[in-house]
Amino acid sequence: MLKLVLPKGSLEPATLALFDAADLPVKRGSDRAYHGSIDDPRVERVSLLRPQEIPRYVAEGFFDLGITGRDWIEETGAQVTALAELPYSKRTANPVRLVLAVHRDLGVTDPGQLPPGLRVSTEFPNLTGRYFERLGLEARIFPSHGATEAKVPEIVDAIVDLTETGSTLRRNGMVVIAELLRSYTEVIANPAAAADPERRQAMEDLVTLLVGAVTARGRCLIKLNVADQDLERVLAVLPAMKAPTVNELADSGYHAVETVVDKSSVNRLIPTLKAAGAFDILELPIAKIVA
Repeated sequence: MLKLVLPKGSLEPATLALFDAADLPVKRGSDRAYHGSIDDPRVERVSLLRPQEIPRYVAEGFFDLGITGRDWIEETGAQVTALAELPYSKRTANPVRLVLAVHRDLGVTDPGQLPPGLRVSTEFPNLTGRYFERLGLEARIFPSHGATEAKVPEIVDAIVDLTETGSTLRRNGMVVIAELLRSYTEVIANPAAAADPERRQAMEDLVTLLVGAVTARGRCLIKLNVADQDLERVLAVLPAMKAPTVNELADSGYHAVETVVDKSSVNRLIPTLKAAGAFDILELPIAKIVA
C-alpha cells in the first residue's frame, strides 16, 4: 500500500534499528542494497536514499512516506506533511544543530563581528543564504560536499554545518558563534497520499509503532511488592509517567506496585526502594510505549 523511503548513510543504522524495535524489520539482499521490503501488508516497498533527496521525492509523489531530518525539509523547501518527530540522530537521542562556526584564531564570538564578503562553505546553501539575508550581511556561499570544516581558513572564512556533539568542530579548531536550526528526524508524507483515508490510516499505524519504540528507549518497568505500612514511603520515592499502578495482593496486608522509570536512574532507584520497604523488586525491559 505505502511506498516508503528511508535515509541512506549516517542515519541508516539508527533508522533500521528503530524499525527493528518497532517490529517492522527491513529485509535487504545486502547491507549495500538500496531497496528492500517489510513483511507487512501496509508497506508495498522500501527504498533507501540520501536524506537530502527524500523531501523532494516525497513531495513529488514518488514515495508516500519518508524519514529525513528537519534540516533537509527546510533546505529543500519541499511541500510535505509532517506526521511525527522521532527524537534520534546518528549517535544520540539529541537533535542535531545547524551552526555557524569560525576558526578560533579569527577571534570572532558573534555574527555581528563578521566582515562583509565573508566566504562560507556549507552543504545547506539555501538555509545559509536566507540566514545571512536576515542578518543583513553580504556573504559568498560555496556549496560543500563533505569535510566542510577542512576548508577553513585556507579556502573559506566560516562554515555552516551540522553538529551533534561538537567534537569534530573542536578538533579542527572551530568555535560555534550562532545556531541556525535544531533538527530532529521526522516522518513525512506526500500531501495527496496523506489525504487518502486508507493510506493515512496505514501511515498512522506505522507512526504509532515507531513512536512507541523510540519512546520506550531508555526506559524500563519496575515491579515490586510492599507491606501496607511501607506503601506511602515507597510511593513517595517512586517516579511514574502519570501515577504508579497499585494493586492489593491476595494476602492481606501487602500491595503490588509497578511503574515505568528512566533506565539511567534505576541503579540509584532500586536501593532507595529497598530502603523504603519494597521487596521482590523486578526490572523489566519495555519494547514500546504507546500513549
